[in-house]
Amino acid sequence: MRFTKLGHSCVRLDKDGAVLVIDPGTFTDAAAALDGAAAVMVTHEHPDHLDADAIRAALSNDPELTLWANRSVCAQFGEFGDRVHEVRHGDALEVAGFSVHVYGVDHALIHRDIPLVVNTGFLVEGELFHPGDSYTVPEDPVSTLLLPISAPWLKAGEMIDYFRAVAPARGYAIHDAILNEAGLGLMTRMMSVAAAPSGVPVARLEPGTSLELLAAASVPVIASNPCSKRTKLQKLR
Repeated sequence: MRFTKLGHSCVRLDKDGAVLVIDPGTFTDAAAALDGAAAVMVTHEHPDHLDADAIRAALSNDPELTLWANRSVCAQFGEFGDRVHEVRHGDALEVAGFSVHVYGVDHALIHRDIPLVVNTGFLVEGELFHPGDSYTVPEDPVSTLLLPISAPWLKAGEMIDYFRAVAPARGYAIHDAILNEAGLGLMTRMMSVAAAPSGVPVARLEPGTSLELLAAASVPVIASNPCSKRTKLQKLR
């Protein structure tokens, strides 16, 4: 399975000619991300994860495209009928040829004055977990964790503890569009702190970088976008 990191929390997965896109929001080029996709999954309704206009246009232009999301997202696309699929915690699905397990219920707390929204994380092919905006720990082992590194709801210490609780074989940063160069460098170092006890590789990938996800014991192969210093696999020495 090929994994491509796009802007912010958007990722694109390719397997056997099928393309699955997760969280094409307004902080990335959602229309480009959705081009040629067989299915799109959305973790929650916040616009940095859900570009409703881009998804609506893609659904209108491609009658084969399907949307998979929780009820609050699906309610916005009722005109597309049975091409829109509601998911919830505990579901085990096949989405465009990808095996998907759904985990989680709530978005992480920002502040008690801000209502929680529903958030659903996706474990794809038993390999890669996208938690959306949450600290959801799947019941199943995770090889590749997509780790949010900057958000109104996130503290570095909680991020570190979350990574260690999931205990993946590797981790890649998401939710990174609001950081400048200094912030990216700082939070990449915090990822290394998170991974220090286990020694597993972690990285912040430049948008557009693709990896072939191999067995958990292997280091993924970078398929495009040669790594800058910041995108190399990081370990705390």
